[in-house]
Amino acid sequence: MKAFVYLGPGKHALQDHSKPALGLPTDAIVRVTKTTICGTDLHILKGDVPSCTPGRVLGHEGVGVVEEVGTAVTAFKAGDKVLVSCISACGKCEYCRRLMFSHCTTGGWILGNTIDGTQAEFVRIPYADTSLYHLPAGVDDEALVMLSDILPTGFECGVLNGRVQPGSTVAIVGSGPIGLAALLTAQFFSPAKIIVVDVDDNRLATASRFGATHTVNSRDGTAPEQILKITNGRGVDTAIEAVGVAATFDLCQKILAPGATLANIGVHGAKVDLHLESLWDRNITITTRLVDAASTPMLLATLTARKIDPMRLITHHFTLDRIEDAYETFGNAAKSSALKVIISAR
Repeated sequence: MKAFVYLGPGKHALQDHSKPALGLPTDAIVRVTKTTICGTDLHILKGDVPSCTPGRVLGHEGVGVVEEVGTAVTAFKAGDKVLVSCISACGKCEYCRRLMFSHCTTGGWILGNTIDGTQAEFVRIPYADTSLYHLPAGVDDEALVMLSDILPTGFECGVLNGRVQPGSTVAIVGSGPIGLAALLTAQFFSPAKIIVVDVDDNRLATASRFGATHTVNSRDGTAPEQILKITNGRGVDTAIEAVGVAATFDLCQKILAPGATLANIGVHGAKVDLHLESLWDRNITITTRLVDAASTPMLLATLTARKIDPMRLITHHFTLDRIEDAYETFGNAAKSSALKVIISAR
């Protein structure tokens, strides 16, 4: 089969690769029909994720058709159309029982990280019964790909961890796909103001179309002052960091109201400074999280009821044999205006 393989920092290729086989009775083999690229994949290619070693097939998102199941799989059978969760969960360990599926002692974020992932013609899914979802009828497969990772991540790590409330003021720093997913799902809670911050005017215009009440271009360094003006000098109740660099984390610290929450989503490959000299007396909460995908059933129901439209996040389409072009497009979003790209089997 064809698979996109990480070969070390800055090195990758679409290669011939052995087709995965069942390893445990709880496994399933899924023929991937559609997948996508995540910002985390770009971090891997830079060498920011040491747990992902050279030779790994990348990708942790997608939909497909079950090809084969192990003898212990009871919820799925060959021929079923399924959504692949980015998180593999045994459902039985201490962390799974606490709904912290990302910390499953034998699973978690392993697809495209410590085991081969979905940017291939076939993928092995551990713990199939608790790591796959049946596709609802009448919903576009491409929209469902957004539920593998991006929407649960924006919602759980940003909106829920950020304690967004009705009437509150929210700043989302970074309007890439994850930031926009947080923007879409923050509206479940009817905040009064959602301020989106970025250096890319095109992405800020997209954020306005997606429901942002205010946008701020941070390129000139005056974003804190602009946000304080929007909030009448008070600051924001929730700041969601959706980039993963020191400058955006620092910006979030500067715009917090007393009692606010700073919810980090970004994957940080280098250290950041925590300014306790400014924050120690302001009743601030800082949260971190890896997506657990515990919200996936709710998001599936919301999508099926057409209360949210993830198709708006998709800007480009490629086939697997053009995945190198897909990475080039996704990795140069300022030039290509890419958000999420869909990669189809053929």
